[in-house]
Amino acid sequence: MLRSGLFTKRFNSTTTSLASGRTSQVALLNFPRASLLSFSSQTPRFLSSAANSFTHLKSQLSDPTLMTAAGFIDNEFIATSSSGKHFAVYDPAKGTPIAHLPDMGIEETERAIQSAKQALPAWSQTTAKERSTILRNWYNLILENEQDLAKIITWENGKPLADALGEVRYGASFFEWFSEEAKRLYGEVIPSPNRQQRMIAIRQPLGVVGIITPWNFPNAMITRKLGAALAVGCTVVAKPASETPLSAIALYELGRRAGVPKGVIGLVTTHHDTKAIGKHLCESQDVSGISFTGSTAVGKLLLKQSADTVKKVSLELGGNAAFIVFEDADIDKAVDAAVLAKFRSSGQTCICVNRFYVHSSIMDAFGERLRERVEKFRVGSGMEASTTHGPLINKASVEKVRSHVHDALDNGAKLLTGGKESENMHGYFYPPTVLTDMKNNMRIATEETFGPVAGIFKFDTEEEVLEYANNTRFGLAGYFFSKDVSRCWRVAESLQVGMVGVNTGAISSEVAPFGGVKESGIGREGARQGLDEYTQYKYINMAI
Repeated sequence: MLRSGLFTKRFNSTTTSLASGRTSQVALLNFPRASLLSFSSQTPRFLSSAANSFTHLKSQLSDPTLMTAAGFIDNEFIATSSSGKHFAVYDPAKGTPIAHLPDMGIEETERAIQSAKQALPAWSQTTAKERSTILRNWYNLILENEQDLAKIITWENGKPLADALGEVRYGASFFEWFSEEAKRLYGEVIPSPNRQQRMIAIRQPLGVVGIITPWNFPNAMITRKLGAALAVGCTVVAKPASETPLSAIALYELGRRAGVPKGVIGLVTTHHDTKAIGKHLCESQDVSGISFTGSTAVGKLLLKQSADTVKKVSLELGGNAAFIVFEDADIDKAVDAAVLAKFRSSGQTCICVNRFYVHSSIMDAFGERLRERVEKFRVGSGMEASTTHGPLINKASVEKVRSHVHDALDNGAKLLTGGKESENMHGYFYPPTVLTDMKNNMRIATEETFGPVAGIFKFDTEEEVLEYANNTRFGLAGYFFSKDVSRCWRVAESLQVGMVGVNTGAISSEVAPFGGVKESGIGREGARQGLDEYTQYKYINMAI
């Protein structure tokens, strides 16, 4: 394992500057990660170590060609950058490098943009059925290679293999869905007030779009955006997270096999120039739209950078989800849902519960049953069959989770389980933790933890808990449990969020619109509404 002072410094310097807790995104990257992760020929030992690991992992795939350390421009994989530098991808379960990729910059990004621009006229003129067929081919190829794709996710992201396989299938569902929706991109016939005129509105693709994706769902976040963009006839330049680029690269290889034409999809890999590439995509006059999933702080910056070119911007940002358990709830079902909605991917999802509000009459019972379930978790490498929960993505994430727990305990919270890190665990692990007697002055009440910590607050009235739940600048998702039908309607309509789970902890689906309100984002992904982010209306008035 790397345990050098430089390694420690790299992660310490991230602190918690990103409002959502999702570190290492497109901007606000003021820490010296490049000093370790960008390489030249001056670091042959480190590169050799990563190369050996990369070769070993490839040999474990049924199709080793799916694992490539390269960007993708003009239908070709590019294994070098103009700077000659590389950056490392780490296995978060061990903290060791598994690959080194070209650290691309503005030059490669512009090449990808121009390639996409050149491909746009022909691609946008293909029929909906032609685009549908390619997306369906891509969907089938993903399912045929799902085991390999799941392994790649686990190696670079850390989530258990079963969860990774679930992500692959979830990701594939967006290609299936948008392959069908491509044929239903309807316009509108407008009743004309003038007998000598006919009015219609048609929908056309935006053009070249820039896509920037996070590390927590390295497969599904790419497909959710790519599927919609390609379905309507846009071309794409994507920038995956530097922590998890290998999953996106594998998808691009399958896209090439599926028949995606030259230049239609491009991909740049980078760490050192992440901020510059994001800015270039936003400011380029040849890019018509930006779609970003990540922290609220970065989303705001991208929105500002896109203002001068008046781009269409789609943002899925940070959350602070509340999970409310009313006094009439089925406690066992609520605990089942809490385990899923809080601890999935070790708490590293944008719709994970951040605050549990439990009625005072059942708080102790709920806390005890949740503790019992959490203590049955098995934390470890995602490649081990017994593992239920994997590592966090990096040391900075561990430090933020630790700081949230310490802050809660220092301010009077009670520890039910977890909170004590094992010295025998290598990699970036934090034990699943349950806290009770939480107060609104604690950091967990206002900051997205993005880790495996369940903090339980108590409440007494419906009005009180709605005030607590809505007292945040975020509004992505919310959950609650109650058997009272009238209350279910009232609370669902009153929660200031884009998505609500009523008596369920599972709300994500390719057929439903995904997105938030307030500072949790703009626009929707998935569902038929997902096409709206990549299209524009054109009104046509024809005299007769």
